[in-house]
Amino acid sequence: MSSSDAIAPAEVTTAAPVPTRRQSSLSAETLQALEKRLAQRPDKQELQDRNILKEGNVAPALQAATAQLQRSQLEDKLDQKLLHRPKPEELVKSGILRPDEAPISA
Repeated sequence: MSSSDAIAPAEVTTAAPVPTRRQSSLSAETLQALEKRLAQRPDKQELQDRNILKEGNVAPALQAATAQLQRSQLEDKLDQKLLHRPKPEELVKSGILRPDEAPISA
């Protein structure tokens, strides 16, 4: 093959895409109203203070599972405490309740 037979690489020209501004389907009034509302929007700390947004660095997808786990643990702890609380008869014997204050056992 001679040098004249060699195929020259094709010149590739790539033009940078021209950014186009997206046309809004909203009116100017609506856009202004949205901007006003967004400016009045509470910040993250205020939402956490009002218990709307949960604190912590847990992903939002895991926040519900974390809250459910904490609730379940609290329920288990309460059940254990209720199982070990004294019966009304024991409270009457120890003088904490008067006999007329004790609930009637069925």
